[in-house]
Amino acid sequence: MKVSVLTLGCRVNQSESDIIEGNLKKFGWSIVGLSEYPDYCIVNTCTVTAKSDYQSRQLIRRAVRSGAKVIVTGCYSQLRPDEIRKIGGVVDIVENNKKLNIIKMLSNNNESITFSYSNKSRPYLKVQDGCNLTCTYCTVPMARGRSRSLEISESLKRAKEIEANGYKEIVLTGINLGSYGHDLIPKVKLSDLLKILLKETKISRIRLSSIEIKEVDNEIFELLQEQRICKHLHLPLQSGDDTILRLMNRMYTSKEYVTTIENIINRVPDIAIGTDVILGFPGEGDKEFLNTKRLLDSLPIAYMHIFPFSSRPNTLASKMSMQNAPSVKRARFNELNALNMKKKNAYILSQINKTLDIIIEGQCTDNTSLGTSSNYLKVKMTSNGYPKGAHVYVRVSGIEGNVVKGDSIEKL
Repeated sequence: MKVSVLTLGCRVNQSESDIIEGNLKKFGWSIVGLSEYPDYCIVNTCTVTAKSDYQSRQLIRRAVRSGAKVIVTGCYSQLRPDEIRKIGGVVDIVENNKKLNIIKMLSNNNESITFSYSNKSRPYLKVQDGCNLTCTYCTVPMARGRSRSLEISESLKRAKEIEANGYKEIVLTGINLGSYGHDLIPKVKLSDLLKILLKETKISRIRLSSIEIKEVDNEIFELLQEQRICKHLHLPLQSGDDTILRLMNRMYTSKEYVTTIENIINRVPDIAIGTDVILGFPGEGDKEFLNTKRLLDSLPIAYMHIFPFSSRPNTLASKMSMQNAPSVKRARFNELNALNMKKKNAYILSQINKTLDIIIEGQCTDNTSLGTSSNYLKVKMTSNGYPKGAHVYVRVSGIEGNVVKGDSIEKL
């Protein structure tokens, strides 16, 4: 039997799709693309923006047109199942918290699930789900529920499975990763999990996915100086204006954000810090937007993910007055994206003549290899003699667009 697994959205969705794909493969299914006439197609949807909703519907329609039996899951189908049913041709809609049941549904196999499969060089390890925050623009807590953490013992077991399969990096991920362990008894923290993984595994690199600025404590500061913890953090800002932050219910001020970034940079000078920004939020005028732009310009940010505000049903932000016109959002996006390009280029240029460690992710047609560095740069190296997943040191010699170029100097 053939199955296609199509995924939209965050790293948590991607992690869950990897688990489904890997276990179906283990039970004898062939993983194929839509063009290869799958018997079943699993569509793992996203609802973070209106565009995500649209993309989810389009992907479902494509899957239906392929002739496959279509199973839909994920955050969009969790919140809008009636819209899915209107499309027609969908044989089942599976709730988020029952997503992994798809494995048993299709395989009719009661064997235990494995968590070590990934077709990527840097697999995700989901250790947390759900969110207790109440950001006024976000529907994810409605789709994912309250924060829930994987016990440290089970997280370690899954990390060891990944390590045993030869992977050199794991990416710890969750809907609100920084809240890891707050719901466990006894209560633990993300830093406790990191310490256990450093002690009990020999995996070369451990990367944190997005965490909130208030969740970066002194123990995280210290752990970032460990060689095996990737020199990369993604810390959402959303707005650099305190009035807008309050309207978003973000629970920190712009000054608190700046102070934390400065503390990180002082301790880990070469770290890459990325951020998320929402522009055009209700009530954001020219003054508030300029406050955000000035703050971002003043910070040593390596890159930004920029999102025009998207009104989501049943959120407080959708009911707020002073909504911005699409033309205003587009203009602000273009302005902030120009700053983003400037920041990216400055960070890349700062890496010339430095030595980076990278994980090989593939080979290019020009006899070079492409990989990702600890500080989250795409690196093209002159030799393609390394297998996918190899851990290699590279001396940076130049740049090619948004890609760093270098020469390998050692294989780990």
